[in-house]
Amino acid sequence: MKIWSDKESLSRDEIKAIQFTRLKETLHRVYDKVPYYKQMFIDKGVHPDDIKSLDDMHLLPLTTKEDLRKNYPFGLFAKPKNEIVRYHASSGTTGKPTVVGYTKNDIEVWTEVIARLATMAGVTAEDTAQITFGFGLFTGAFGLQQGLERIGAGVIPMSSGNTQKQIMIMQDFQTTTLIGTPSYALHLAETAYDIGIDPKKDLFLKYGLFGGEGSTEEMRNKLNEAWGIFATENYGMSELIGPGVAGECQALTGMHICEDHFIAEIIDPETLEVLPEGSVGELIITPISKEALPLIRYRTKDITRLDSSPCSCGRTTTRIAKLSGRTDDMLIIGGVNVFPSQIEGVLLGIEGIGSNYQIRVLKKGYLDKIEIDVEVANSDLLDSVTLLDALYNEIAHKLTTVLGIHAGIHLVEPKSLTRSEGKAKRVIDQRNEK
Repeated sequence: MKIWSDKESLSRDEIKAIQFTRLKETLHRVYDKVPYYKQMFIDKGVHPDDIKSLDDMHLLPLTTKEDLRKNYPFGLFAKPKNEIVRYHASSGTTGKPTVVGYTKNDIEVWTEVIARLATMAGVTAEDTAQITFGFGLFTGAFGLQQGLERIGAGVIPMSSGNTQKQIMIMQDFQTTTLIGTPSYALHLAETAYDIGIDPKKDLFLKYGLFGGEGSTEEMRNKLNEAWGIFATENYGMSELIGPGVAGECQALTGMHICEDHFIAEIIDPETLEVLPEGSVGELIITPISKEALPLIRYRTKDITRLDSSPCSCGRTTTRIAKLSGRTDDMLIIGGVNVFPSQIEGVLLGIEGIGSNYQIRVLKKGYLDKIEIDVEVANSDLLDSVTLLDALYNEIAHKLTTVLGIHAGIHLVEPKSLTRSEGKAKRVIDQRNEK
């Protein structure tokens, strides 16, 4: 397995030495250049000089998305506008967007870490990659493009939507690598079959690099089965850099963190206590190379664990396990914690179920309830009461076993639920609707 950078196979001591040096530089940068951070440090009773080792990071304040929104648009920037060469932002669907900026060096780092992730997944200069993320303020498309170009791959910047044209270009240009969200990739495969194209026989895809939304192993299996590809997942956030924080190698033992540029911790989301390696908790990331928007101990809200044991690929970097959910996506139903990823894992593992589903949370009387609309794979099932009852009972039993609560299930026609050309909206909370 090819490794792009020698920084990916350093000893643990060498990695930690780089991390500490860059952490100290970052701490002084935010303390000296960002008044909001300086006040956070003062309120916490800590100075950059108090951090004597990586073990002291728990002394530092945590940063949240709300801190970025409070400082909209440029209040957390550590560089003047004349050094910012690129701006990106989140969608801002729940308020003001979170704005991020990049210096020339930030763009260089971003390009480098994407080159590593693409190489981990198996992509080389011989490949042609089709990007189905939307080009715009969203970081995904531009981030992947520049890193893929760095390794010499050909890039088709298709952007999102225009699904049938996507497939035509994929066929005519002999695309070997698909970039996008897992849900849109499944929609593409479904559309290909509808227009008489078998993705495994009539196209040339070998790899899929997916991100932008959480997914399960069952989703990966669906993608591999539909396309005949080797699907990998990568991790990032616009606040941290965009895609490029971590990605899976071909051993599929977790997502390797680019540790010379990011420090990862796991905390208990309730007590905020740092947890030992192997514990499941909230992922905290500190970028240690960013100039424009350096962040300290950013709360990602993602639930996972860390693993620094050796990987068969030869990389020595710590890995992030597949995300099991998000603290802000967690649904509390009748006092039981439910993650949408648990539901996806059950549904996509059942034969006869399609790849699309919708979770609705609503209130019946004083009680919260979950109802799930599930597409069947074949409409013929809807004509057989016996087969439909058997499928319904299998879904109900497995969901109750995994979730610990009863969920209402509605089996619906194939392709009857709304498809997304970007991030799939799987959960609709109707509890506050009149």
